[in-house]
This record gives sequence, structure tokens and C-alpha cells, in this order.
Amino acid sequence: MTAELVRGQNHTLPQTRLEIRVSAGSPVVAGATLGDENGVVRGAEWIAHPGSPQLPGLEVSQQAAAGHRLAVDLDVLPETVHRVTVLLALPVGVGGPTRFGATAAPFIAVTGIDGTEIATFTLTGLDAESAVSALELYRRQGAWKVRAVGQGYAAGLAEMLADQGLAGAAELAASIQEAVARSLARSVAPPPPRTPEGDRVRQASGPSDPGPAPAAPPQPPAATPVQPAADPGTASVSASASTPGGPINYAHPRRQHAAPPTPPPTAPPAQPGQAAQPVAGDATGWSMDERLYNQIWGMFEDLARAAAAYRSAVDFAESRMDQELDRSLSDPRNRIGGAGDRARQEARAKRDELTARAREVLDRDLAQLAAEAAVVEPALPAAYAGWDNPVWHAHRIPMELPMALRLGDLHLPERTGLRIPLLVRLPLERGIWVDSGRTASEAAALMDSDRLRRLAMETAVLHAARLLAVYPPGEFSVHVIDPAGSAAGPLAPLVDAGVLAGPPAAGPQGVASVLAHLTRRVDLVQMAVRAGAADSLPPDLDTGEQLLVVNDFPHGFDDRAVTQLRYLADEGPAVGVHLLMVADREDASAYGPVLDPLWRSLLRITPVADSHLADPWVGHAWTYEPPVTPPGSRVLEQVLAAVTAARRAAGR
Repeated sequence: MTAELVRGQNHTLPQTRLEIRVSAGSPVVAGATLGDENGVVRGAEWIAHPGSPQLPGLEVSQQAAAGHRLAVDLDVLPETVHRVTVLLALPVGVGGPTRFGATAAPFIAVTGIDGTEIATFTLTGLDAESAVSALELYRRQGAWKVRAVGQGYAAGLAEMLADQGLAGAAELAASIQEAVARSLARSVAPPPPRTPEGDRVRQASGPSDPGPAPAAPPQPPAATPVQPAADPGTASVSASASTPGGPINYAHPRRQHAAPPTPPPTAPPAQPGQAAQPVAGDATGWSMDERLYNQIWGMFEDLARAAAAYRSAVDFAESRMDQELDRSLSDPRNRIGGAGDRARQEARAKRDELTARAREVLDRDLAQLAAEAAVVEPALPAAYAGWDNPVWHAHRIPMELPMALRLGDLHLPERTGLRIPLLVRLPLERGIWVDSGRTASEAAALMDSDRLRRLAMETAVLHAARLLAVYPPGEFSVHVIDPAGSAAGPLAPLVDAGVLAGPPAAGPQGVASVLAHLTRRVDLVQMAVRAGAADSLPPDLDTGEQLLVVNDFPHGFDDRAVTQLRYLADEGPAVGVHLLMVADREDASAYGPVLDPLWRSLLRITPVADSHLADPWVGHAWTYEPPVTPPGSRVLEQVLAAVTAARRAAGR
């Protein structure tokens, strides 16, 4: 059965020798890029285009045409290749359309070598774009999938190649268009016409010039170092939706290490017609920590796109039903009697059928992700694990800093039981704000203010304890400002374990003393770094990472203290001073817009579940679940005791 994909939807490929058939309303340039595990195109030798049509396992046409057949053999691709992206662009300077909105929507079919269709995708919704990333084939858990992308670029081929990380994109785009101009005379006939319903007439055979099968592979392109990418996904979930119409970012974060990566675990062979069995740590990476981190990233991305595809399909079904009803009922003769009722029933039946098919695809994808989560969660290291994970009972304070830290869980309404860990990279690049206000969420509005503030401080204590537990002994210190002493209960585990740098600071004098101490540290380290004189730092200066936990801001803060806190939030993370605030923004409303930069600089989380975080791809409202310890568990006390013992053993 052919899978008719919508933008963002994916489908498992049952075979690895494929043809990708393109039909367009006017001649287009067809090409393909190879991407590494980060989705980065490492050089011009990773691009198949009319001027260089053959790569290992890949061949494209040498001319602009209204129909194309691209030959792909995924088994022949180099092991460093994890993505194949099919690109379409309008030829430049030939008198044809200059934007896809002025021509019929391109249609793409992924077929087996016998012509059997596996998946199709119609690139609707294009307007001013002159180039488009149509679809991609990508490696996932040892198997290959196809994803409908449909990301357009108004600036053309150069912008599209640059978005995939290619250096010299403008020069290569110009050379591709020049090669196309030399071959336009060989363009093939336009694609088959569309039916009145808008569907393109399918042909068992493709255009008249199928082209040869992929050539024998030459040596794979040399691998080049990949710079660490930004963290647009699990590492730094944004607090607002992504920019509409912007390019989709498929970059995966990674680290640089001196040693080559350890091969990831291999999933057991799947039975014919079944998905591959999930394996913990099957993503790419230089260590198990990094492989698990990238695997969680992939799960987060897959869940976001699966939900986006489902919602898009449901919206399409509703829109199609409305259009059919409008067409039917525009005739006055159909507004009364049985004709109108039959039209409504038929339109709703089609809507229900499309919605059911979309839900079936979503349920399949969610089941696969749930199976993967069930395998991954027990295998997580302590820094990534929930407090109910048994790994904490045997936890030992590490000698090296882990890659990331878990702040809680994320889920979508399509399946609330499928939780994705929210990870942030270490060392922290921004402060954290636990919002204790009753306006933070609907659940918070129903709670007593004192209870909510206590929950917020308990959440902050769990984050502080986790940071202490994952840093090497003596390399992380925690300072607490509790001006009124109202957080004595939640702070008791930290105080009793003796893991704080000093007693919680209370009153205006205590607030001023802690802020002056940390401000001095930031100033001295900044000056030493700028002067290249790290050896000149005072011997009593603690150069380890520092965390400042502030309760009930701005109580106990005067104007000078507020200024110092803003300074620490802005300048502190770069030199190892981090902020963890428990505050209700309404309490600081008297400062007006002066504090707006402070709130924007912090990652806002809540002590109760709330859907305020957005992913950077489609802007879903993700529900954040704060961390909690199991009822009756003493895991927090055990972890803090391990921190104390490790410090004593290290003589700290």
C-alpha cells in the first residue's frame, strides 16, 4: 500500500534500492545531498547535481526537466552518510517560472526498482520559493526511513545549500545553474496531467530517460571535522515558537574528542514487515553518554514531527470537508431534501476516513517511540535519569563532567504517557527560573500560594542536588539566599548533608554578602581570562563552578542587590557562576521593564505541570513535568550523602 505523506510525516522504507520520481509542471533542476549524522553536507563532493551526477549509491539527471528519476542504493552509501536530501530548484535565466507558486505543485514518488510505489508526496503550499528541500531519506535505528520535508527557500539554491552547512554554497549553486544551462535542450516532456480532483495521474513507468543504475562506488569522501552545533532541541527548548517560515534545523549537537567513536550497539535483525527492535545507545557519538543524548534528541524530534504530521492531516481533512460542503450546498437544489443530507454524510465520511488513516500512522509511530523509550530509560546514566531510576541507588560521584543534565520530562497531548527527558548541556549556558507564581499555569492557579512556593523550592533543591551529584568532587559549590528564612523546610536536605558553601543567607546583610562574593569572583575571573593571567588569581578564590539559589526574589533585595543579580545572570555563566531563581514575577512588578532582560535570560520551568515550552521545529506547546522523588523514597538523602563522602575522600 502506498503511503501518501504530508509535510513532516515519515515512513519506513522496506528496501534499500530505490528510484525517486519527480514530476513538475515545468522544467526543474533535481539533485541530492549527502548529510552526516548532524545533517551537515561536508563538501561539494557530497552533492549529486547536473554538473556531477554520480556519487556512491546515488545518481541524478544531468539536465533540467519536468520529470526526473533519481537512482538510490542505500547499501552502497558510505557509512558516514546518514541522510540523503532530494533538492529541487527552478533553472535561472531561461525564461521559465521564477517561483514555485507560478507552476503546478511538484509530485514525488519513492518507488522500488520494479516501479512499485512506496511513498508519495505533493509539495503544496509553495509560493515565492525558487528552491525546495523536497524529502529526505534518513537512517534511524539501523533502518532507513523517508520523510516529507517540503522546506522552500526564496533565495534559491544557494540559500538551501548554505542551510545544510555547505561552505561556498553560492559558488556551487552558480556552477550548478551553469551546468544546467548547457543541458536544457535535453529536457523531457511535462508530467502527466492531473485529474479534476487534483490528483496526478500515476504511471507505472517513469520518464523516457530513466538513466543508468548507480555506478560502482569510488572511495568515500574524506571525513572532515564537524563543529559542535547549537542545541535547538532537547538541549535548549525555547520558550516561544520557532519563526514561521524559517528553515528547518536538523542539526544534531555533538562533542569533539581525540579518540574515534565507539561503534554503537546494533539492533537485532527485524522480521520481514516489522520495525527494527529499539536498542539503547544506537545513535552516533563518541561515548555512551553522547549516543544516549543524541538518541533522546532523535526521539524528541520524531515525536514533534509525528504529531505535526497528524495535526496537519486532521486540519486537511476538516478543510477538505468544508470545501466539499460549500461546493455541494452552493447549488440551491441541494439545500433541501435528501441530496443535501447525502452530501453532508459523504463529506463527513471522507473526513473521518482521512482522520482515521492519519491516526493509524500516528499510533504506529507512537508505539515505536514508546518501545524505544522503554529501552532507553533504564539505560540512562544518573545525570539523564529520573529520580525513580535504580541507577541512583548505586551512584558514585563521577570524576568527569557528564554531557548534559535532566531537568524534567516533556510530553504532548497525543500520548501523555510518552515522556521525553528534557536535557540541558553542561556546564549550564543560562540560568534557570522556577516560576512560583499562581499565574504560571492553570494548575498553579488552583493551588494555595504557600504550597506552590514550597513546591517551587523543593524543585530547585532537586536540581541543585543533581548538579552536586554529577560534578566531580569539589568542582561545584552551592550558595543559597533565603532572605526571610521561609525555605528552611525544603532546604533541610542540603543543610543537613553539609553540601552548601555556607549557611543560607538571610536578611539584607546576608544577601549583600553573598552577591558581593560572587560578583567579585566573576570580575576577577573575567580580568584573568582577558589578560591571559589565570595564575594571578588569588589563592583563596574558588575556581570551581558556582550555583546561586535565590528564594522569593525580590524580597530582601535593594536596588544595588538587584543590579548585582542582573550582572551575575548576564556575565556569570561564561565564567562558571550560575543562577537558579525561585520567584513570582508579579512580586517584582514594581521594577517594571528594568527586570525584563533578567526574566528573558533565564530558562523558565514550573513546579507543577505546564505547557509553556515550545520545540524549535514546529512550535508545539510541550507539557513540562518537573522532577519528583518517589513517595517515601530517601534517594535524595542517599545521593547527598554520597556527595559528602566523595568530598571527604578528595580532601575538599
